[in-house]
Amino acid sequence: MKKISADEILGLADYERVRGRLRPLFIHEKERRRLHVGSHLTFIFENAQTAWYQIEEMIRSEKMTDRDPIQHEIDTYNELIPAPGELVATLLVEYADAVERDAALARLVGLENHLWLKIGPKKIAARFDERHVSEEKISAVQFVRFTLEGVDAAKFLELAGKGEVSVEADHPSLAARAEISGLLAASLAEDLR
Repeated sequence: MKKISADEILGLADYERVRGRLRPLFIHEKERRRLHVGSHLTFIFENAQTAWYQIEEMIRSEKMTDRDPIQHEIDTYNELIPAPGELVATLLVEYADAVERDAALARLVGLENHLWLKIGPKKIAARFDERHVSEEKISAVQFVRFTLEGVDAAKFLELAGKGEVSVEADHPSLAARAEISGLLAASLAEDLR
């Protein structure tokens, strides 16, 4: 998947002018790429479109006009664009109550060793961004990668259609599983093409 370049980024005024039309499209794109795994883990599978939208929204919210900060945002979000044969997701660890969330983030240390993408008989370990891994508590927002090891778009869709694609957590403090199927499976297969 092609990375985003500076010449693809709209200026503040241009983005503000079209934001009302684009925002519903990108919200829909993020919704079709969302997977709830149990009650507390939400994955938003990223692609070039979702990364572009995040860049534009960051530029807008911070009112950025200087080239260097904008390039920093581009570089940061380009890290979320999957390489060939890979899926990348933003993982949100969600608890409604702040005290409960802080306690859970401490309990979930080591989650990076307990998160899997299952495709048929394969169990693929999630790779976490090590900048967000700590021995005291995990971050509520993580970036994870799954390398599909030779599973192409057609095989991915075939196995998803049989209920054989899922994300699983087997941490001692949080066990959950969710199937990848339907619109999400189709969206992820697009990324693998």
